[in-house]
Amino acid sequence: MAMTATNPTSCPMSSHTRERVTVAKLTLETFYSNLILQHEERETRQKKLEVAMEEEGLGDDEKKMRRSQHARKETEFLRLKRTRLGLEDFESLKVIGRGAFGEVRLVQKKDTGHIYAMKILRKADMLEKEQVAHIRAERDILVEADGAWVVKMFYSFQDKRNLYLIMEFLPGGDMMTLLMKKDTLTEEATQFYIAETVLAIDAIHQLGFIHRDIKPDNLLLDAKGHVKLSDFGLCTGLKKAHRTEFYRNLTHNPPSDFSFQNMNSKRKAETWKKNRRQLAYSTVGTPDYIAPEVFMQTGYNKLCDWWSLGVIMYEMLIGYPPFCSETPQETYRKVMNWKETLVFPPEVPTSEKSKDLILRFCADSENRVGSNGVEEIKSHPFFEGVDWGHIRERPAAIPIEIKSIDDTSNFDEFPESDILQPVLNPPEPDYKSKDWVFLNYTYKRFEGLTQRGSIPSYMKSGKL
Repeated sequence: MAMTATNPTSCPMSSHTRERVTVAKLTLETFYSNLILQHEERETRQKKLEVAMEEEGLGDDEKKMRRSQHARKETEFLRLKRTRLGLEDFESLKVIGRGAFGEVRLVQKKDTGHIYAMKILRKADMLEKEQVAHIRAERDILVEADGAWVVKMFYSFQDKRNLYLIMEFLPGGDMMTLLMKKDTLTEEATQFYIAETVLAIDAIHQLGFIHRDIKPDNLLLDAKGHVKLSDFGLCTGLKKAHRTEFYRNLTHNPPSDFSFQNMNSKRKAETWKKNRRQLAYSTVGTPDYIAPEVFMQTGYNKLCDWWSLGVIMYEMLIGYPPFCSETPQETYRKVMNWKETLVFPPEVPTSEKSKDLILRFCADSENRVGSNGVEEIKSHPFFEGVDWGHIRERPAAIPIEIKSIDDTSNFDEFPESDILQPVLNPPEPDYKSKDWVFLNYTYKRFEGLTQRGSIPSYMKSGKL
């Protein structure tokens, strides 16, 4: 009996098959790109070792011993990379943060005893709120940014329900909590924190990233009180606020802000602090720190981060941000009309140098300080006397008191939740659920896996 050839075009590919093809393609691409990346990273580590040994002036025998130690670490790293990391490897100690898409917990890795901050993000919420690109952006920048100014990520993994980022724990808390404790900061302290944040923002700009969400909540303080940037697009809920239509839909008839406008600066600061924590943990958030061009459909660039820094500087010196209001809608209106609404209260003494820098930060993007490079910011008179090259090695403006490696006294108190329930016997991946968009989320940092049992010198014996 004659066989008839089937016309391949007569059977259109089903969406289920198309999705499986996409997954297979992504899996293969990911596998080979990871192999190349691992080789490049290994080569880079070897070169760093050789440079370090030359700088230390080591002899041949010492070099040979150091190379042998390094080779053992690389072998250990390869072995440990193949082991599956999961919730069962960590003991949860306490909830230290909560946001629109998940929470942050203080955890201890069971085999090493190391303390970390675990960011847990619910996949269902991420998909529903269209946050997948933001998740990937955060993971990628944390892998790529390996400097002093960005919170370090050691591992990332996932289960059927959640994504997990294992970050370094910064016991100093965040700038929001510090500002809540203080009425205002001195000009000297403000200079220190703003200068460090300038360097932090510039570090991520040099990597080609825009933060877009610079605010006190995302400026973390390490054990010595120095600044590190965190939250590159996740867990704060503010990404929803970045959708222009979200505020436009709510601001056709903005409510009156008359009572707030007529408060003196002390009452404004009290009202701001009373509502601040609620805003920080809500799904709506506040547009206080967002540059006006971010709300507009004309586009924006990295200069939007400098606007946000100007708003934070104002808050440090005055006690509340310049556009704060009783409602997010009214704040949005004030931001968009900043030329009329950005004013300094006469009853709060502020130097001309600091006022000038704030007005240079909070300006039209084409005239904003930083549009000609970061040196334009550094050379502003407000920063006179700043040792830019060694600021992180100097004592912080406000010392941090830490009693132990797991001290959470600089964090808010949060009730426990059931977000950490492990997923038992997970079913086969349901490609219809779009779970494959989280492919290749897993990451393990070389230092995290090879420095087993070592604890930073300032944390030894649980004392600082």
